[in-house]
Amino acid sequence: MRPPPCDEARRVRTVSHCREVKPLSRRVRGECRQPVQREMLLRDACLPLCAPVRPWQSHGPMRETDLYPPVKAFLEAQGYVVKAEVEGCDVVAVRGEEPPVIVELKAVFSLALVFQGIARQGVSDNVYLAVPPFARRTGRRKDALALCRRLGLGLLTVRLEPAPFVEALLDPAEYRPRPRRDRLGRLLREFQRRVGDPNQGGSSRRGIMTAYRQDALRCAAYLGANGPTKAAVVARAVGVARAGVMMRVDHYGWFERAPGTPPGVYGLTPKGRTALDEHAGVVAAL
Repeated sequence: MRPPPCDEARRVRTVSHCREVKPLSRRVRGECRQPVQREMLLRDACLPLCAPVRPWQSHGPMRETDLYPPVKAFLEAQGYVVKAEVEGCDVVAVRGEEPPVIVELKAVFSLALVFQGIARQGVSDNVYLAVPPFARRTGRRKDALALCRRLGLGLLTVRLEPAPFVEALLDPAEYRPRPRRDRLGRLLREFQRRVGDPNQGGSSRRGIMTAYRQDALRCAAYLGANGPTKAAVVARAVGVARAGVMMRVDHYGWFERAPGTPPGVYGLTPKGRTALDEHAGVVAAL
């Protein structure tokens, strides 16, 4: 059972159970590269903290110094001796003979913070970045975790209201990339099917000429020249096996079932004719 919280208790992330001795910075899939003696991992779980924490005023901008008391209490609850501003490091924590844990504090996740973390890796493998929680409606948390994972950095989030709360999202570990064969297959298929190089590097995704769009233009060009035609005939004529599906789904709004025509016969919409004019150069290259 967890001990009851005292009057000044604050919820923080700390250890709920002990584990096998493993290094903080080299824990990959339950294996350790160096047999460093340790009893717990920062990323495992939650007890009340009875340490005083400096209040933060919500009406003012957050400062790095506001993050220090919760982070210090978080580490001290796990048996570390914590000191601030040691040889340029925001927070240094030492426990027994283990390698030191270094934490860099910032009021916002930024490239400057990442650079600081990389510089501290020259001193210790156990480097964490501590920032306020990420906004829920953005993808920055996912991006930050991916970046830290690749660089071998840990990541802590520090919430100051309504009560201080520290959460370890990621422990430092050696990065081991996992090949994504499905994404590689899509990349190579798109590269091989695309005709020429119709796009300008650095363009936004809107209006990019993909292989799918080129196939749709082939079908539209045939219909523009021959009028409403059965989908199977279009597929054979332009060499696009999925022409029937493309015209039925009509992703771009270029095709339509002409009134009074038999099933499977498609014609061009005004939007499709406009697309042929706009992409006349691409159609000519197809």
